Amino acid sequence: MSSGPLPVCQPEDVGLSSAALARLGTALQDRIASGHLPGAVALVARHGKVAWFEAFGRQDPASGAPMRTDSIFRIYSMTKPLVSVGVMMLWEEGRLLLNDPIEKYLPAFARPKVGVVEGDTLRLVPANRSITVQDLLRHTSGLTYEFRGTTLVHKAYIDARTSRLRQTNEEQVATLGPLALLHQPGTQWEYSRSTDVLGRLIEVISGQSLGAFLAERICGPLGMTDAGFSVPEPRHGRIAEPFAKDPETAADVALLDVKRTAIFESGGGGMVATTMDYARFCAMLLHNGRFGDAQFLGRKTLEFMTSDHLGSIPGNSESLPPGHGFGLGFAVRTAVGLAPFPGSVGSYYWSGAAGTWFWVDPAERLFAVLMIQAPGQREHYRLLFRDLVYAAIAD
Repeated sequence: MSSGPLPVCQPEDVGLSSAALARLGTALQDRIASGHLPGAVALVARHGKVAWFEAFGRQDPASGAPMRTDSIFRIYSMTKPLVSVGVMMLWEEGRLLLNDPIEKYLPAFARPKVGVVEGDTLRLVPANRSITVQDLLRHTSGLTYEFRGTTLVHKAYIDARTSRLRQTNEEQVATLGPLALLHQPGTQWEYSRSTDVLGRLIEVISGQSLGAFLAERICGPLGMTDAGFSVPEPRHGRIAEPFAKDPETAADVALLDVKRTAIFESGGGGMVATTMDYARFCAMLLHNGRFGDAQFLGRKTLEFMTSDHLGSIPGNSESLPPGHGFGLGFAVRTAVGLAPFPGSVGSYYWSGAAGTWFWVDPAERLFAVLMIQAPGQREHYRLLFRDLVYAAIAD
């Protein structure tokens, strides 16, 4: 594999069925024609070659502009794997340890408190231990997201405006640090703002802004030419847009305004990318941390990141399906069965709030990327896409 374009082949060259992939394309087209989805871009690669790469429907339903294979998408939480890789690159340089307490770098998290809800009051108790870097990477920090519940802890996040866009990463950490944790560190998997905090950790250790670090160390060397925290004006015509209203609920749909330069470079959900940008990142992961002549991570580091780090720590079945655990930045499959979709033990994935989705299956030497901008329909397409890609494996 060279550092140029990813090699392209016919599906049958890598053991995939063209007819089965055409059925996947038909399924997407049918949903677009029925008004459930504005458009999509899908990519499937196996054995280091792109076997299927198609654009469907409209890039902008308001203007009618057709979807392009180089359309730019808000990838939201698919930012998290990039940031997690960045942290582990610093780890490989010996600049941090995974069991380091994060207050070593971020003093706002010294002496954390856990919130205990008692009726209409919130009692604060000292945390049993510090939050570690590993806790942030595997979402066992005790932090949460304000939209994941209605407790007084979640309300405190809302009142503190932890999600505001007019803040720096440094300012967000200063806000988050004094807030009550939802759980004792290390005791519960809770999807959270942990990766936002990792973004600030990268800034403190590297001395660069998060966007500059990712551009210099990951996106630039990988050739992810459109990936970043905003879209420059000359590329505005390639931004994929959602329906103004959700076609099933009639609720207003509002996504990030990525035409403006980002003040808050959210490590948990602020980036944009094209499908091919993210495919290059997946290709690096599948090839043991290597892309072209560049080594981003060591093979054993990636094995470590994509192993289950939860064990008996309970998780949330809404976000972690049966037969899955969580590694350092990725959900990881631990059983062939149990989940309501096919896959291989050792495969890993994550997704974004507006409908973007990827997974890497080392056993099948396969990765796939789906890009849509349809928040209300995302769960349906995550399952549909994975089901039909696996159905296309012929040998």
